[in-house]
Amino acid sequence: MRIVLDTNCLIQSIAPRGRYYEVWLSFVDGKNTLCVSNEIIMEYLEILQRLTDHDTAETVIKTIINSPFVEFVTPYYAFELIVQDPDDNKFVDCAIAAGARFIVSNDHHYDVLKGIDYPPIEVIKLEDFLPIVRNL
Repeated sequence: MRIVLDTNCLIQSIAPRGRYYEVWLSFVDGKNTLCVSNEIIMEYLEILQRLTDHDTAETVIKTIINSPFVEFVTPYYAFELIVQDPDDNKFVDCAIAAGARFIVSNDHHYDVLKGIDYPPIEVIKLEDFLPIVRNL
């Protein structure tokens, strides 16, 4: 399954003793394909460096970049569907370009996508995505 993971959910999923670690493992083990763009990688790095130590940030980014279960996507069109927080549009554009099944995010700014028929984008909260991962 192709997934775009918002930064807030990435942060929650990388801790080995954390509740959502299975989500991270689903990308590392190849149960899911993590779809990212260069913009997303840059945001991941920026936030990881702010919230963790340098080694953790570097390890997570290297794992993503070198994984055969990560697909790098270049969105060629900016849909600009999220007006409240335009920075979130990078995840939407990546999901559309990748044909991702879900954007996994706990951010309420993505709620606006529920009222948009095209392009179809399904946003799922991390809590709701966890049972899907467990059933793969």
